[in-house]
Amino acid sequence: MGAKAEYEKLIRIGRPPNISQRFPHSQALIVSGKVIDQALVAKGKAMAIAANGRNSFIIRGALMAAQRADAALLIEIARSESNYCPTNFYNIALHVDCICNELGITVPVAIHADHYGIKSESDVPFAKMEIPSMFDAGITSIAVDASHMADDKNLLVNLELNPCIPKWAGLETEVGEIKGEQGLSTVEDASFLVKGLNAHGILPDWIALNNGSTHGLEASGQGIQVELTAEIHKALEPYGVSGAQHGTSGNNSDKLRAIATKTHTTKANVATALQMISWGVEVNDYGNAIQDSDGNFIKVAGQGVSEEMWQRMTTYAAEKGWKGGNYKNLNLPFENLLLAQERAIRERMSKRVEEFVYNMLTRVFNADGTATLAKELILQAGSFDLGSKGKQIENPQEWTRELIVERAKSLVVEKGPQGDFDD
Repeated sequence: MGAKAEYEKLIRIGRPPNISQRFPHSQALIVSGKVIDQALVAKGKAMAIAANGRNSFIIRGALMAAQRADAALLIEIARSESNYCPTNFYNIALHVDCICNELGITVPVAIHADHYGIKSESDVPFAKMEIPSMFDAGITSIAVDASHMADDKNLLVNLELNPCIPKWAGLETEVGEIKGEQGLSTVEDASFLVKGLNAHGILPDWIALNNGSTHGLEASGQGIQVELTAEIHKALEPYGVSGAQHGTSGNNSDKLRAIATKTHTTKANVATALQMISWGVEVNDYGNAIQDSDGNFIKVAGQGVSEEMWQRMTTYAAEKGWKGGNYKNLNLPFENLLLAQERAIRERMSKRVEEFVYNMLTRVFNADGTATLAKELILQAGSFDLGSKGKQIENPQEWTRELIVERAKSLVVEKGPQGDFDD
């Protein structure tokens, strides 16, 4: 089969039904998150970048880098990011599809709804309505994040919402709210969540842990704790679940390589770093923004946004009292202004993202070549649905609602401090 005929077959069989319906004439290979995960497992000791598309320049640059590296990719947005970014659950697939068709991107890309946060049981009715609508809009993978709740409620919410999620879709679950060195996840609470889901035939592709990472700017602390992550992943091996690493910005390349090589992590979220890089902020070799002695970001001349636009952005931030990580709030009010810049400025913004992501994919995450592996998996399966890596092991009679509540009482869990730890 020639390359053209093979790609036509991939478009025909590899795209989930929601994508075929949403984009019936598209040549973009938008796939389930399961495809991305299993391609990275097939390569081994490799992680896919899950690029948080806070602006359109990030999405464009990440897709160009993935094409260049022959790397499978996830483009994602978190529920909290939808509050301060122009990208949201309902337009992110549109962005990806449009750019893939414009640029001739042929690598498999999953559209991931990250941190679909459930803070209390009162959030569940709305979630039951919204999640199917998100898939109608082109989402192909989702992270149900009820980690803010007690362990029994986290598990029970995951069980209650699962019927709203297509069986073919990528599925991430989370234990231990991401808050750095506080409230670290344990083998016990991670196993409780995965075993309870398994008993009911729910086999997540990924689990996210609080393994020492933070969202936003990582300026202090140990960062990701590799040995803890490896220990938890080892305990979960029988259940066929991979790791999802949150909060990569600010962890050096050696730390990220260790996560790729010493754990079962196949998905690594990159958010704040890509935002700063697209704007032209000076970053160190692993994407953490550099600040001067007054705590102000340093803009690289001739990179990212124009100097005039950067002045407007910093002035606006000062008026709003935004510093540090709160610069994320500039995304929404400035998107149209950034798009209004001349072509050369827009192109260099995306190009800077491309260079950074390409380096991460090829020199840190070991993800090059995984696009070809993903395509091979689809062709071998003859379907968009690769099924789950794991199998049901646990007895559902031992994981009834009553027994879940009772089992949770014996867990020794330190949740860490209260506060707003959203993306």
